[in-house]
Amino acid sequence: MAKASPQFTCTACGAVHKKWAGRCEACGAWNTIAEEAPLSAGPASRTLGGSKGRRIALSTLATEEAPPPRTLSGMAEFDRVLGGGLVPASAILVGGDPGIGKSTLLLQAVSAFARKGLKCLYISGEEAAAQVRMRAQRLGLADAPVDLGAETNLRDILTTLEAERPDLVIIDSIQTMWADTVEAAPGSVSQVRSAAHELVTFAKTRGVSVILVGHVTKEGQIAGPRVVEHMVDTVLYFEGERGHQFRILRAVKNRFGPASEIGVFEMTGGGLAEVANPSALFLSERGQPAPGSAVFAGIEGTRPVLTEIQALVAPSSLASPRRTVVGLDSGRVSTILAVLESRCGIPFTGLDVFLNVAGGMKVSEPAADLALAAALLSAREDVALPPDLVIFGEISLSAALRPVGQVENRLKEAEKLGFTQAILPQGTKVEGGAGMRVRKLPDLVTFVGDMFGAG
Repeated sequence: MAKASPQFTCTACGAVHKKWAGRCEACGAWNTIAEEAPLSAGPASRTLGGSKGRRIALSTLATEEAPPPRTLSGMAEFDRVLGGGLVPASAILVGGDPGIGKSTLLLQAVSAFARKGLKCLYISGEEAAAQVRMRAQRLGLADAPVDLGAETNLRDILTTLEAERPDLVIIDSIQTMWADTVEAAPGSVSQVRSAAHELVTFAKTRGVSVILVGHVTKEGQIAGPRVVEHMVDTVLYFEGERGHQFRILRAVKNRFGPASEIGVFEMTGGGLAEVANPSALFLSERGQPAPGSAVFAGIEGTRPVLTEIQALVAPSSLASPRRTVVGLDSGRVSTILAVLESRCGIPFTGLDVFLNVAGGMKVSEPAADLALAAALLSAREDVALPPDLVIFGEISLSAALRPVGQVENRLKEAEKLGFTQAILPQGTKVEGGAGMRVRKLPDLVTFVGDMFGAG
């Protein structure tokens, strides 16, 4: 039988190469290509020394199984993002910028779970045990029944977990763990992948829930191979601006609940405080009506959230006017500016454009298009929008307004906060929001004419 040739795989993107190279042609990453053992050829009866494998048990799609049990921490925002509580034997990856509050959040969470009766371990690879104790005292958690350890050797950590058999373990962080079986420095791609694989396997085989803390790169992605995100059950990002006290915990992957769910926290002197009504918080500092301000009714996961989109348009002395965008997709902003100029005849040439989402929120859904256009036009024409008006809708390249989903939830949230008017695309079916005055418009040209007397 012919000998199978070796293959080389990129640990960052998974692309397969015939030979080793310093740079992956698929994703452009450097020093991520590693040799992997080739698969044996032939039927299964000839692969592993002639021995047959064990026949696995099969079931149908109609097989009914009880939902996994969950443990609530008592932190409603944290439980919401997990999908309704902590699932046993689950692996969770939490990423975020340095200093954003990941360790504070998880120390509060593990203390809450410990007080619910779970046996919890906190393994710190970045800080000494004394530093973690100081943080716990500052947060008022010194009396929480949490076992604390400071170690980076993966073999020692797994031996300790095997002996202690906890219900939940926090690993802070996965980039500091190192396995003595891998000839690479801690934090390298191979070390991170190996450590994550061992910890996730331990979680699944021993029924232990594991929460891994991950560093992020300058692009905002969790550092290390992307395969780590595929290994775990849930991937959470802890977001926020340094200048704001608000922090957002966002689920980008969740096998046990809805993705894109968010939990909102406020950073205080005593740690992270939950925010039960994010809409009221993000709009709390909204003062008198001013040009360039529009309120958008968005959906984050299953939760409606109202945010303020702020715009500033000013004459530019530069050959290429500035386009500064915070909290919005810059590509989407460029598209809306092009539609306003080509379809509505409203130029932004020679004008600097600054856009911001108040409170440090990040808005990515297309339903924000109409509110974004309204803020831009309000700033350009120096006309303030009504303070009780909420706007949402998607704009196509032909300037038509397209309906969006979950209209009733958006309107109910706006009505609860005192908004009495709403502008949305024509064709939107509205069943709720009876207390609001709803205007449905067919296209952006009509919107410009009705609101600003142009178009």
